[in-house]
Amino acid sequence: MIDAELVRRLIAAQFPGWAGLPIRSAEPQGWDNRTFRLGDALGVRLPSAARYVAQVEKEQAWLPRLAPHLPRPIPAPVAVGAPGDGYPWPWSINRWLEGEPAASGVADLTGFATDVGAFLAALQAIDAVDGPAAGTHSFWRGGPLATYDGETRAAIAQLGDRIDGVVATRVWEAALATSWTQPPVWVHGDVAVNNLLLRDGRLAAVIDFGCCAVGDPACDLVLAWTLFEGESRAAFRAALPLDEATWARARGWALWKALILAARAPDGNPGAGNPWRVIDAVLSDAGGG
Repeated sequence: MIDAELVRRLIAAQFPGWAGLPIRSAEPQGWDNRTFRLGDALGVRLPSAARYVAQVEKEQAWLPRLAPHLPRPIPAPVAVGAPGDGYPWPWSINRWLEGEPAASGVADLTGFATDVGAFLAALQAIDAVDGPAAGTHSFWRGGPLATYDGETRAAIAQLGDRIDGVVATRVWEAALATSWTQPPVWVHGDVAVNNLLLRDGRLAAVIDFGCCAVGDPACDLVLAWTLFEGESRAAFRAALPLDEATWARARGWALWKALILAARAPDGNPGAGNPWRVIDAVLSDAGGG
């Protein structure tokens, strides 16, 4: 089990200079990693399964290179831990970034949309030469949406008349009909409300770059439907100089995730961001309701 006691033993064995610092679980916890606060200034991040281990080396290598070009702070690696005490994988120690997850509520959605859009525009502008191409390490974020064609169509079929399957299929096929034809750009890979930190109501930092890659930026635009609407969605789009085809693929990314979450929990799953609301937002925005 990955808990504070395990972290305490790992720190004591490998970084004895920090052994006296208090350790407490961070909330909310992520899925790919378990995070613990180490004193006031540091955080410990441990992959929760083997398929997430590649993210450790990637973040250690690339976050220091990305940070100087971005308008908001991102995690700063401090050290890498080794397997030990029954824990089988490498793990990270980063500088702790203060802020409340945007999931706690954003008072000014339009201003927040502009902030997030500006951050992503800056990320996409960073030289992506030699960056990690989309692949299994990013769960194909930045890669071809067609990777998830089979499970998306299966989810549409499974949900039956609980959704407008005709419109959902049309939105999905419109997304598949386009592709990113420009040079690869940096993508965060998981632009979700728990990875966007607030302070005084504004975007303060962006965390969890485990799915970062270089490729198609469409996957980073899903916040347009998972959080924004109306004026805030328009502000988000205005901050990002991307074509309609990219936004079509972005709808596809948002729809894919919402469909598979809804299919796994037919009675709704608010803890995963209320997939039913996202499905409705995507289909309505595409002229389906």
